[in-house]
Amino acid sequence: MSRESEQGEFAFIDWLRQRTPTANRVRLGPGDDTAVLAWTPGPDCLVTTDMLLEGSCFVLEGGSVQVPGVAPASARRVGRKAMAVNLSDIAAMAGVPLAAVVSVGLPRRQGRVLAEELYLGLREMADRFNTAIVGGDTNSWDGPLVISVTIVGEPGPGGVIRRSGARPGDWLLVTGPLGGSILGKHLDFIPRIREALELAALVPLQAMIDLSDGLAADVGNLCQESCVGAVLWADAIPIHPQVGQLGDGRSPLEHALGDGEDFELVFAVAPEVGQSLLQQQPIAGITLAAIGECLGQPGLWLEQDGERRPLPPLGWVHAFA
Repeated sequence: MSRESEQGEFAFIDWLRQRTPTANRVRLGPGDDTAVLAWTPGPDCLVTTDMLLEGSCFVLEGGSVQVPGVAPASARRVGRKAMAVNLSDIAAMAGVPLAAVVSVGLPRRQGRVLAEELYLGLREMADRFNTAIVGGDTNSWDGPLVISVTIVGEPGPGGVIRRSGARPGDWLLVTGPLGGSILGKHLDFIPRIREALELAALVPLQAMIDLSDGLAADVGNLCQESCVGAVLWADAIPIHPQVGQLGDGRSPLEHALGDGEDFELVFAVAPEVGQSLLQQQPIAGITLAAIGECLGQPGLWLEQDGERRPLPPLGWVHAFA
């Protein structure tokens, strides 16, 4: 499915990109996991931001929005997630996070207690990656909790890894199992900052993206930016063992392809590099898996039981008319 036929988020991003003028200091604008700005002197600056909404991105304990089947989370866990999703974007560029600013729209009722718990969660995750919280903005209103975090960082020793460098024949590898994130991983994941930096120091990474919207959707985004297609190998996709607990009638593979919020990394490497990584498994704490191959023709495909069929961009899309 082309982006032109989509409704909502990606169609709007494309509309924005067509109307965003170039600027001397902007090395990379909208369309990747972070923007890249040129600093003189010194290294480039990475910038990313994410907004989390109560009832959509999380359900808050004692909050005004409840979602059937979704367990509520403490404010501290929400704070950790809000910081972690931005750190994951820095990881996708093989970057080093430096500082964050945080803006919140607090419910008026018990807003102070909520703000303190949010901050403790934010700090817990930020401190883990030596990221200073340097400011932000605090507002109150009659609606549910809204929290937005912006992180600035710098490229790692391997330079900026974009979405746009994959080539036909490259292998696609993933850093961990997928699916079932709603059972808790979407709140408690650890961003792959260390793993991305170690990979970039070991081998040439052609392209990389973090899995926030879903495997099929995010691989489709990487292919779009790289002007390639891809085939995913169904039998090779690692599936999280918790997926079987969901019991919603969807297959484990469907969950792995489309659940989203796994926050693992998918990256493209030359085949010989992929073979070496699989044999050596050089990154402590994770098991790398080869899940597909980039193609010269456009499109996303799933290969299963000897048959190759088109794969829609399964995953989460913010839809609006």
